[in-house]
Amino acid sequence: MLTVEQILASQKANVETLMGLTSKAFEGVEKIIELNMSASKAALAESSDHAKALLSVKDAQELMALQQALFQPLAEKTAAYSRHLYDIASGSTAEFSKTVEGQAADAQKKFMSLVDNAAKNAPAGSDAAVAVMKNAVAAASNALESVQKAVKQATDVAQSNFNAVAANAVDAAKPASKKR
Repeated sequence: MLTVEQILASQKANVETLMGLTSKAFEGVEKIIELNMSASKAALAESSDHAKALLSVKDAQELMALQQALFQPLAEKTAAYSRHLYDIASGSTAEFSKTVEGQAADAQKKFMSLVDNAAKNAPAGSDAAVAVMKNAVAAASNALESVQKAVKQATDVAQSNFNAVAANAVDAAKPASKKR
């Protein structure tokens, strides 16, 4: 049986975990705000510079050259911004996943301890019921591990695809800017 102290300790650990996750979430939001502020400042400065350059254009060829010079860096900056945003999101997700996996493993250990304790104190003849309970817990544990592995593989594939798309977008912008 669980004692009052064990329940209180469990609740305290849960509150500490929640506070830690909340703190990590705020850190992620702060990083996104910081990224957006930097990107906005840079875009404002570049827009000002580009407007000044447009005002000094003397003919159509100079205008085309100015537009070409703007196109490639814009594609690269957009890809870099997207990559940075993705890194922030995946870093936050990794922190959450690590915490959840740790909590799940801890809960599983405690539950197995409870099952073992119940098995020791079970009346004679209940061996079959205890075995069924242990098998069910083991099956649930295996299913959880399989899901965690599948999620990790899917995340790795998504990250790989994201990196490939970002690289292709920048590469596609290079010939487009040279054609103009």
